[in-house]
Amino acid sequence: MTLRCAVLDDYQDAALRMADWSPLDGKVEVRTVREHLADRDELVAALADCEIVVAMRERTPFDAELLSRLPALRLLVTTGRRNASIDVTAAAAAGVTVCGTASSPTPPVELTWALLLGLARRLTAENRALREGGPWQSTVGQDLHGRTLGLLGLGRIGSRVARVARAFGMEVLAWSPHLTAERAAGADAELAAGKDDLLRRSDFVSIHLVLSDRTRGLLGEPELRAMRPHAYLVNTSRAALVDRSALLRALREGWIAGAGLDVFDIEPLPADDPLRTLPNVLATPHLGYVTEGNYRTFFTEAVEDITAFLAGSPVRRLTP
Repeated sequence: MTLRCAVLDDYQDAALRMADWSPLDGKVEVRTVREHLADRDELVAALADCEIVVAMRERTPFDAELLSRLPALRLLVTTGRRNASIDVTAAAAAGVTVCGTASSPTPPVELTWALLLGLARRLTAENRALREGGPWQSTVGQDLHGRTLGLLGLGRIGSRVARVARAFGMEVLAWSPHLTAERAAGADAELAAGKDDLLRRSDFVSIHLVLSDRTRGLLGEPELRAMRPHAYLVNTSRAALVDRSALLRALREGWIAGAGLDVFDIEPLPADDPLRTLPNVLATPHLGYVTEGNYRTFFTEAVEDITAFLAGSPVRRLTP
């Protein structure tokens, strides 16, 4: 019997082009879903006949309620090795195997610097003026050399961002709840005395933390007010790390100079969301991991996961 597989959130229609799916020929019928299905009833209808689902990162929460409505589901593959949107315990109870794939830390590092450089040199405003026949040079950019970059999080991604900062001649501060001075020094960074110390001393602040109950809302009104008025905030990690209402006030009232954002509380971002139009925001549609190399890894290993599952020997399993 041929099984059915749905690949969710294939916005660029890239999944089938980025890997060789032929090992599944005659065994699995693969279809892609290009639009995000936010409505749960629509999602259930789209997946009702599928024994296999490939989920893109954490866009679609697979909780106990959804899993109970998908009795045919037997294998759930997530791109990446960690997915907080999947209730792995509920999946196991429902008889659903959950597997992951590798994910490179370098694409989000590169996008972090694209946003930071774009903010520092006012590229959005200058490019718009050039295209529309506006003034030739209308802004004065900020230097990176000699300035201080504050990193909230110094793991696989944050430590790589720190190395680039040093190449630009920046000073690097770092802080996270469990970061030690020794680990910070190993990444050529200085351990800040605390979160507030980092925010007060930094010209640019970039977030690279995992979202958890402890880090949710890590930056609220007091923290954003502690930043320098000329400082920029960059968030390529998770939107919920920053209190949205406080961030909007900070941007509108000038507590900070601006923000570079790749993650949002609701994705896709609603058409009327103010973050789309605020002049001191440089925003991208969650592109941190979206590169050809990462996609090839995601989908090649998704095929491997499915093949191994069919053979009775699942690989890269996520367990409770």
